[in-house]
Amino acid sequence: MLDHLAIQCADLAASAKFYDTVLAPLGASRIMDFGVAIGYGRPPKPDFWLGRFDTGDGFRESHIAFTADDRETVRAFFTAAVAAGAEVLHEPRLWPEYHAGYYGAFVRDPDGNNVEAVCHTPEQ
Repeated sequence: MLDHLAIQCADLAASAKFYDTVLAPLGASRIMDFGVAIGYGRPPKPDFWLGRFDTGDGFRESHIAFTADDRETVRAFFTAAVAAGAEVLHEPRLWPEYHAGYYGAFVRDPDGNNVEAVCHTPEQ
C-alpha cells in the first residue's frame, strides 16, 4: 500500500499551479506548503508531494495514477488538465485490456510525467 509519493519538478511553481487545477476535480487540494515541498491530498494527510528538482541528472518519467470516484470525475480531471495546458496522451475512455471497468484519462504534467485519473467502477 502506498503511503505517499513525491516527484521532483523543474519549475515547482508551474507544477503546483498545474496540480492545484487538476486535483481539484478529484477532491484533493494543497494541504502543506514548505516552499521547497508541497503536499496534496484529502485532509488530514497529504499523500502526493512535489519537490524542487535537485538530485540526479536528467529526467526519468514517472507515472502517477489518481483515483476518481466515478467516470464523470475522470472527465472533469481531463477537462481541467487540458485547460491548464497539459499535453493529451489519451482522452477519457475504457481500457478493457486492464479490466472491464477500467476508465481512465492520461496527460503530461509540466515536467513531462504521465498523469492519470482512473475509475474502476462501471458507469452508473
